[in-house]
Amino acid sequence: PERGAMKDLLPLPFLLPLLGAALATLVGRSRRAQRTVGVVTLTAVAALGIALALAVDDRGMIVTQAGGWPAPIGITLVLDRLSASMLAVAAVTLLAVLVFAIGHPGADNHHVGFQPVYLVLSAGVALAFLTGDLFTLFVAFEVMLTASYVLITFGGTGPQVRSGMTYVVISLLASALFITALALLYSATGTVNLADLAVKLGELPRGVRLTFSSLLVVVFGIKAALFPLFFWLPDSYPTAPSPVTAVFAGLLTKVGVYALFRTQTLLFPADSRPTSLLLVLAGATMLVGILGAIAQDDVKRILSFNIVAHIGSMVMGLGLVSAAGLAAALAYTLHHIVAMTTLFLVGGLISHVGGTSSLARLGVLVRRAPMVAALFLVAALGLAGVPPLSGFVPKLGLLRAGLAPGTGALARTVTAVSLVVGLLTLFSMMKIWIGAFWSPPDGEPEGPPRIVGRLGGPPLMVVPTAALLGVSLAIAAAMGPLYALCQRAADDLGHPQRYIRAVLG
Repeated sequence: PERGAMKDLLPLPFLLPLLGAALATLVGRSRRAQRTVGVVTLTAVAALGIALALAVDDRGMIVTQAGGWPAPIGITLVLDRLSASMLAVAAVTLLAVLVFAIGHPGADNHHVGFQPVYLVLSAGVALAFLTGDLFTLFVAFEVMLTASYVLITFGGTGPQVRSGMTYVVISLLASALFITALALLYSATGTVNLADLAVKLGELPRGVRLTFSSLLVVVFGIKAALFPLFFWLPDSYPTAPSPVTAVFAGLLTKVGVYALFRTQTLLFPADSRPTSLLLVLAGATMLVGILGAIAQDDVKRILSFNIVAHIGSMVMGLGLVSAAGLAAALAYTLHHIVAMTTLFLVGGLISHVGGTSSLARLGVLVRRAPMVAALFLVAALGLAGVPPLSGFVPKLGLLRAGLAPGTGALARTVTAVSLVVGLLTLFSMMKIWIGAFWSPPDGEPEGPPRIVGRLGGPPLMVVPTAALLGVSLAIAAAMGPLYALCQRAADDLGHPQRYIRAVLG
């Protein structure tokens, strides 16, 4: 399509899921019709996301103004290499998880409200990547959070409601801080358009810019589960239905990471960013997350703490303030979305086959479900960064950026921490591997063993999990071109005037 046609397509990744949610509500009497609507909608969004990402990398940034209003007055939608790559990977992940949810026998996933709410969540994710102004980013977060409040408490059990309340309270705190930051920024600059903000913030004193930068680190750090406000994540995620946990683990925290990347690189020059704070938070997040993971005895909780640990690795790349660090952090983020979602889907299969996610009650599943064992092993080694799987090159890139000539003692210390965390990630994955698949259980199973079939579970659970693992393997195979794309995206982030010119002309 010509560039003008691509501009016309830009709102569709957000609008199609909203229309799909409305249609799924109208056909709610038929679960089959609902599922068809959901799968067709997200398939279209995934195909569109990939097409847009290829177009952006080939022809440059795509910008459109809602309603024809010129920037910075109207709502601006912007797609550059950073947001396009995130959108494409997110859309593929959302589709795989939806198919898994359809095949999952849990009653929560077949509730009449699941498909519409899931599609609303997908719309919020797409809008967060597309928007070019800070207020619409706030709206996108609220759309996501409103849908996630419903999804995380589907089933209404006591543990779900208790952990859901923690999630709601922390999310509302972050939202209150976000709207406060918005009000302060608007009072200081008279705009919320990101490109216009980048220009007008440059006219403010350095101390004011540093204060705003630190405030946004706190806002998006809560959403990304940075230390010390990460505790809501390991308590909230394990109690939700397996498909919900998978999409939360893979995507929602990464939207917070994306917002950090976007605002810190576009709005604030390097001397106006709290880089030392970012590195300290990254190191603490990595350490606390991985130490929490190895102390757990439950598959979902081990994986949840691993999310926290690896968020620290992504923020470390931002704190290094270099093109190499940003490129490695972006590649790490794209790999982590797919790898972590795959692992949580495998965790759902483990719970289905074994009747529990407790390592003490699991054991020798390799005999009953060898396919599930193989899926877990490959995904776990990829997450740990074992070569030649998808996590190896991004981890190596982060290490090289952190140890490059000219980096300070703090950066080198945090890099050493990331190396230790990588080794402990492998240890935590092997803890699941040995406890769930090889060791005999310590106690009696919680229920009668399930008949799992040749695939190790229902086909609509196993196939999307295997497909998503295939995406992870494809990322590893194409890491050379993909990493080059991340380097081009990092170069764009290092030259914010390109974004400003594209939006404001």
